[in-house]
Amino acid sequence: MMLLLKQPQTFLLAALTLVMVGCGEPLPGKPLLSERAIPLSEQMEFGELYRINCTGCHGADGKGGPAPSLNDPLFLSIFSDKQLLEIVHNGRPGTLMPAFSREEGGLLSEAQIQSLAAGIRATWAKAEGVPDNPPPYLASSPGDPAAGQAKFELYCARCHGKDGQGGTEGAVNNPAFLELISDQALRRIIITGRDDLGMPNYLGLVEKSSQKQPPTSQDISDIVALMGTWRTAPARRLANQEKQEAPAPKATPTAPAATQPTGTTP
Repeated sequence: MMLLLKQPQTFLLAALTLVMVGCGEPLPGKPLLSERAIPLSEQMEFGELYRINCTGCHGADGKGGPAPSLNDPLFLSIFSDKQLLEIVHNGRPGTLMPAFSREEGGLLSEAQIQSLAAGIRATWAKAEGVPDNPPPYLASSPGDPAAGQAKFELYCARCHGKDGQGGTEGAVNNPAFLELISDQALRRIIITGRDDLGMPNYLGLVEKSSQKQPPTSQDISDIVALMGTWRTAPARRLANQEKQEAPAPKATPTAPAATQPTGTTP
């Protein structure tokens, strides 16, 4: 009896399902196309591309992360579209910035990289408030560490100590920190500052020093060169110490020289 009752119900349910499918209605519990997650390989919307690939290092709003801010009009004014595309494509070797191009082992297509780079500039590049003629992103000449010491004392020591050991702000002569950041990133931070962490840009350094003029491009190169010695000098000292403490190599034993019996000729 129960079997007879269930059969009409099964038939009606099957018929209703066919009607819904035929009319284009979604099945119960099946998400709409608009509700389905777009696979990363097909995602082209800047906000989602940024959230998935960039937020962890650069912050949800382009600032506040462990990496330098992208939500920084001064930075975007000295960083060209070509440079932006190149760094997203290739990453920055020797740093924590990875390559995102599929050609370089990343997950993004060229079209997605274009969307990401264009979105960064469209969202955060602004003309107002950007100073005229800031130092260029790339240095035009090598820095001088000896000159950098004097420049560091002028512009940086008030917060970071005379030798970068730390003062009212943290130490910047820590080799572990310096191993995680490139010279180019140091230059960029001196120019743009990190307002999300309270560090002023190059113009604000005037207030932190006895100088009436902000650091020039060469001043910044010299300071970066000095900081580079803090990165490498401890490594050299450690290598020399290990070399001095290493046990002397054992002498290789040699076989005694053969002798000829007296009164014989070879």
